[in-house]
Amino acid sequence: MRTTSIGDVKVLLPDLEPDDLDTTTELADGLTEALVEGAGWRGSHLEDVSIRSSLITGVDLSESTWEAGSVYGCEIVRTDFSGATLTGIAIERCAITGSRFTGTRFTDVRLKDVLFDGCRFDYSTFQRVAAAGSVAFTDCTFTNGAWSSCRLRSIALRSCELTGLELDSCHLDGTDLRGSRLQRLKTPLDNLRGVTLGEDQLPDLTQLAVAALKLTVRND
Repeated sequence: MRTTSIGDVKVLLPDLEPDDLDTTTELADGLTEALVEGAGWRGSHLEDVSIRSSLITGVDLSESTWEAGSVYGCEIVRTDFSGATLTGIAIERCAITGSRFTGTRFTDVRLKDVLFDGCRFDYSTFQRVAAAGSVAFTDCTFTNGAWSSCRLRSIALRSCELTGLELDSCHLDGTDLRGSRLQRLKTPLDNLRGVTLGEDQLPDLTQLAVAALKLTVRND
């Protein structure tokens, strides 16, 4: 069993052996125990497709549409999901690294034992995204994105860039935000109820409170 710990969050990861996987560039109706490198699947329409126990590297899934289905036990590396629409899918026991989700739309997506490391989510939208188990984002960029009605309790959001991220009606109780940049985060303070911060983030939190409460701060 392969695991990693991000703060207090312990994520169960896939344990794949590339030599045991079958090389392919065809998506067809899904993948099981596949090794995919550099495939061009831009603009694909996927419905109720499942990918299991596969290693996917350098694939182009930009502008694709994926409705229902699941991703289980996979490693996804340097893959482009820019402009994609992901609706009603479940992602479980996956490690996703160095991948691009610029402008990607996540709706009703369920996450469990998922690590996102070094990924770009700038201008992406999360709507009703839920963590059903351990989830961690490390060194990710969420610049100018928007999260609405998400249930992401007790996840790790460590060392991430959150500038311009908008939060609306989100539940992040117990989420570890240490090391993440909170400057110009756009959110009512209720969305940050119960999160964990580092002492060095308190000045940023103060600025958020001043802006949210429309306070006037004077030196005289």
